[in-house]
Amino acid sequence: MSTISEYLEGLHSTSIAVIGMGVSNTPLIRMLLRAGLKVTVCDKSPRERVEEQASELESLGAKLQLGPEYLSKIHKFDLIFRTPGLSPNTPELKRAVERGSRLTSEMELFFQLCPCKILGVTGSDGKTTTTTLISEFLKEAGYHVYVGGNIGRPLLPDVAGMSPEDMVVVELSSFQLMTMERSPNVAVFTNLSPNHLDYHHTMEEYTAAKMNLFLHQREGDRAVFNYDNDITRSLSKQAPVQTALFSRKQSLEEGVYLRDNTIWLTNQMGSREVLPLDMIQIPGVHNIENYMAAIAAVDGIVPDKCVRAVAQRFTGVEHRIELVRELNGVKYYNDSIGTSPTRTMACLDSFDQKLILIAGGYDKGVPFTQLGVEVVKKVKTLILCGATAPAIRKAVEEAPGYGESGLELIETHDLPAAVAAAQATAITGDIVVLSPACAAFDQFKNFMERGKLFKELVHAL
Repeated sequence: MSTISEYLEGLHSTSIAVIGMGVSNTPLIRMLLRAGLKVTVCDKSPRERVEEQASELESLGAKLQLGPEYLSKIHKFDLIFRTPGLSPNTPELKRAVERGSRLTSEMELFFQLCPCKILGVTGSDGKTTTTTLISEFLKEAGYHVYVGGNIGRPLLPDVAGMSPEDMVVVELSSFQLMTMERSPNVAVFTNLSPNHLDYHHTMEEYTAAKMNLFLHQREGDRAVFNYDNDITRSLSKQAPVQTALFSRKQSLEEGVYLRDNTIWLTNQMGSREVLPLDMIQIPGVHNIENYMAAIAAVDGIVPDKCVRAVAQRFTGVEHRIELVRELNGVKYYNDSIGTSPTRTMACLDSFDQKLILIAGGYDKGVPFTQLGVEVVKKVKTLILCGATAPAIRKAVEEAPGYGESGLELIETHDLPAAVAAAQATAITGDIVVLSPACAAFDQFKNFMERGKLFKELVHAL
């Protein structure tokens, strides 16, 4: 179907189920109901937890299937929109597909109907900053830009107003990519490391989901890969289109790389200096890599002067090594986005002194062995809270050099206690960082809620 109106018109004899009443699906539900379609909303939340939203959707004509049995009748529907947080391998969904139901998602439908160029970003770390940088580069160059996916609001309601000259930048999680059958025109793969193994169960399944970012690309499209990451370097060989590599660690015959404290780009047109590192306002070597990925993505689309203009004003994305406050000579940083060990290790690398680190959270089944090694090298006081506190403590105590490191280990029961412990421990010149190395779901809805509370606690000190 070429337009959203044609697509919706073709669904009038279709029974539709939308799983999940969260941020990504609520606009979809409203759009389907406004089109006069038969929609049943399925959500595991009991009625009393979602009463206001449930009543609103019912007033628009939706039927509801709420509570623990929310998937019990899912096989009866012709078309099922799943929430990204629900695996397509869920037994009820697999049975429904086997019986003839079509399984899709808000993001898959958006890719089907979007009339303009899509630049998509995935990876284990760096997705949001890279997505934001690409969108800022494009805006600086004068494009009308839509930004969404995993980074923000759903884009499907905006499709009708998009023109072919516009640009779309989407951050894509492995959950969204798992059943995708289309790929963006420019695919950016920041890196890959073990993550979300509570959802995907194996690294192979996680990697296979991520690969949908580029596997369905067509002639004229471009795929960008991190040369320094062993997995993404290997995956680049499977891309069906032109590839662009970036490397912070070595010069490349073709691609984006670092030389003499400047980001360079070499392509068929020759070599050129794009961005001196001293123009970049956000700390950390991982952010140099994010800039490289974004520069490779917009090569030929955005002039270098626009890249430099953005670099000089861009101070980062909330919850990503965000300076919250300096109090009594102690700086407090919010890196709540540190939801994996690799993210937290990148955070530790961003500072040239030993830190007071607050870590711990929801258990995604990811090992902490290497994190333990880095903590011993780069942390003076480790304050742990959350479900993974014992596992992180064990990894640190078993790491080489722990006994001689002088590292202090403190366990607390929640984030307020951890912040209080950090203040009690810190002296003038110290840096306190919340970078949990874990998701927030053990005590919070998401990492944003965790970061917001951390900032409130720090401002209240």
